[in-house]
Amino acid sequence: MKYIYKLIRSIIPLAVVLLIASACSNDRQSVGSIPEAITSEEVAVLTFAPDVPPPIKRKHATKMIVNLEVIEKEMEMMDGVKYNFWTFGGQVPGKFIRVREGDLVEFHLKNDPSSKLPHNIDLHAVTGPGGGAVSTFTAPGHETQFSFTALNPGLFIYHCATAPVGMHIANGMYGMILVEPKDGLPAVDKEFYVVQGDFYTKGGYGESGLQQFDMEKALNENPDYVVFNGKVGALTEANSLKANVGETVRLFVGNGGPGLVSSFHVIGEIFDNVYPEGGSTLNHNIQTTLIPPGGSAITEFKSDVPGNYILVDHAIFRAFNKGALGILKVDGQDNKTIYSGQQDDRIYQPEGGAIQSMPTADVETAKPLTKDEKLVIGKALYASICFACHQADGKGIEKAFPPLVNSDYFASNPEIIIQTITHGLTGPITVNGKKFDGVMPKQSLSDNQIASVATYVLNNFGNKGGEFDAADVVRLRK
Repeated sequence: MKYIYKLIRSIIPLAVVLLIASACSNDRQSVGSIPEAITSEEVAVLTFAPDVPPPIKRKHATKMIVNLEVIEKEMEMMDGVKYNFWTFGGQVPGKFIRVREGDLVEFHLKNDPSSKLPHNIDLHAVTGPGGGAVSTFTAPGHETQFSFTALNPGLFIYHCATAPVGMHIANGMYGMILVEPKDGLPAVDKEFYVVQGDFYTKGGYGESGLQQFDMEKALNENPDYVVFNGKVGALTEANSLKANVGETVRLFVGNGGPGLVSSFHVIGEIFDNVYPEGGSTLNHNIQTTLIPPGGSAITEFKSDVPGNYILVDHAIFRAFNKGALGILKVDGQDNKTIYSGQQDDRIYQPEGGAIQSMPTADVETAKPLTKDEKLVIGKALYASICFACHQADGKGIEKAFPPLVNSDYFASNPEIIIQTITHGLTGPITVNGKKFDGVMPKQSLSDNQIASVATYVLNNFGNKGGEFDAADVVRLRK
């Protein structure tokens, strides 16, 4: 008994210390979560992707009124392919919401009278049951309201949480809300809003007509489409993101899911800063960042040299075969110190043969190539540059890269080959009766090299023949 008594006496002081420490910790937490005094009121500016509302400059909390409408509507998944999307605001992803840490958010969810189903919203920025879902079950033609204080800064997904939850998300019901820290984010030149999502359709990728949701594919997490901003090509051609050399770019990137983890990467860039999971941790010099379904990341980098930078999910077949691909077009002056472009291309013979240099620009002017020389050079260039996409036999890859075999795309105008090599090509095209929607980046080749590979293509793969020279390339580069 004496031993037990001594043991209790030794434990009690430690327990008291732990209780006091716990109380102090709880006090600190409660003080940190006390809402700021609300001294004003404003209506939130919401934007469609890829646009972002302007940064918040005020240094005080306000009552932020958010109005968001649910709309069920038929839109294009890709050219010729329709889908009945369920949306927050009329597009996928839903509108971007920007508030400040400490704001009292008065949230109004409206379900368009034309909707066939009730919907609600779960905002991951909300501290409270269901993230607001239990307070916003909204029938067609109704409006619901609740309020929350934005306690935690960060970039958060929001989504519908009406059963079956996965189906509502898979039909496009997700978007993002940014809770800016009280002191704001560091200033940048450009901000963009990009959200990845996976879609499951009865028909396969590219199958035309109105496609229906396929629950079996969704359960197996086998999507036909993995896209940025709700559509194949949503961030290409005229819709490409745009920046200038020397500008800093911030991407607010989300993953609506519902099934796949995104391995987000920008080809040709390294992220100077990444806020993983959209939180407060800051990482530097990142190549690819993981974004789980229902998660986010903030990436920042400086645009140092001009060109087209390709946004992809680096689970790479999703990019080139299912649509997870976008373009950031950077304009400005070259900086050859940072990136030279191709400086040399020579024939490589690993079995001990002589190494031959490709003609240089100086030699091009002095010595035009014969057709036979072009065919030899063109064959080597095709094997080193072109065959990965168009394949060694020129048949391409179904629904991704068009065939060169008996191609009707350039049959009536062979100069299209030169234009495609020198300027690149993005967006949908039809070749031999089939649609393709990929990206062909422009190639950094000399005039004679381009003439050679174009001549090789014209004289192989069942095409009609012909010949180009360097002068043709100079003319068509303009």
